[in-house]
Amino acid sequence: MVDALGALRDVTGDRWIDHVRAGASFLRRRLTGDYQIDEFGFDADLTTNVVMPLIRPLHRHYWRVSSQGVEHVPPEGGGLIVANHAGTLPADAVITRLDVFDRTGRHARELGADLVFRTPVVGEFARKTGATLASNRDADRLLLQGELVAVWPEGFKGIGKPWRDRYKLQRFGRGGFVATALRTQVPIVPTAIVGSEEIYPMLYDLRILARVLGLPYFPVVPQMFALPVLGPFALLPLPSKWLIEYGEPIDTTEYGPDAADDPMAVFDLTDRVRDTIQDMLHRNLLGRRSVFL
Repeated sequence: MVDALGALRDVTGDRWIDHVRAGASFLRRRLTGDYQIDEFGFDADLTTNVVMPLIRPLHRHYWRVSSQGVEHVPPEGGGLIVANHAGTLPADAVITRLDVFDRTGRHARELGADLVFRTPVVGEFARKTGATLASNRDADRLLLQGELVAVWPEGFKGIGKPWRDRYKLQRFGRGGFVATALRTQVPIVPTAIVGSEEIYPMLYDLRILARVLGLPYFPVVPQMFALPVLGPFALLPLPSKWLIEYGEPIDTTEYGPDAADDPMAVFDLTDRVRDTIQDMLHRNLLGRRSVFL
């Protein structure tokens, strides 16, 4: 075995030996049950060692994600990342979570819509990778436990908006995420994602078909027109260049926890967060020279 590892090291270098050892260690933990799943169903071992390595090539080589302002993400304790949502499919949530993990070592626990957890297979997988239902109860518990939480308040209105409305933030619901941050007194980190809008530009929403299928929208994207020529490969997302900016945290302690029960305070802070993200998007779009380069 030692000779085999030595020969492999000569051919591939130490980096690949480390990968082999990490893989063997992961398999041993799975076989012996030496891993933890928290009360929300989060399997950190599986997420860190299997899921994130699988999507890392998309982050680094396909969408070539660059990020700035990561020093604004709390290095410890509770914090709420709030970002814009776009792209027909929620790839921006997955990529942002990976970016946060790679740059801070922290897992951002995603708050997802009820539809996600009602979908067979998808719901179970989402929980294993750290997502949980976007409810006040679950969000409060995570933040009070000192977890980093991420939310995309536009929801399906954001990822399902038409191409003509790209980078125009949709309504942020009723400000439930702000009330959660106020109750738990954690900082809000406004986050702007540029590049995700272009992966699946939605030309039209077949609403009648969406209603029949019980979906929030049914998109028509340019890739569909290439199906007769390219087959399934036509449905690959476009390789846009991404930029993620983590803005300066908004301190909720200046409002106090009682502000969570004040509708005007919640609405005002929600508008402040939304306007901040919209300004960040405009600034980064003005500085972008190309969608793909």
